[in-house]
Amino acid sequence: MKAKIQTLIIIGSLVCSAGLAKAADAATNWTTNCKSCHAADGSGSTLMGKKSGVKDYRDAKVQAGFTDEKATSAITDGVTEDGKIKMKSFKDKLTADEIKDLVAFVRKFKA
Repeated sequence: MKAKIQTLIIIGSLVCSAGLAKAADAATNWTTNCKSCHAADGSGSTLMGKKSGVKDYRDAKVQAGFTDEKATSAITDGVTEDGKIKMKSFKDKLTADEIKDLVAFVRKFKA
């Protein structure tokens, strides 16, 4: 009987704590993971952004140049060029829903 009560308490604690583990919103994820290269406004005007040649996401032509699927893939798998990593992968840091929300967040930069 005592073991059953302990098991129920543990299960109950896990269920309750699962509800507390909420994913970060897109703005927070942008600030935490993207802003240092892409800038707060998506312009890519940071030192790292200029050095890496990131695109200005405020430009409608730039936005038209990639699909949501390509953006999702870039965030999930990272970006390499000539064998060099230009952007690291975030698949181990962000959930699929967080990545989807981040893509939608990037779309809002378009002028």
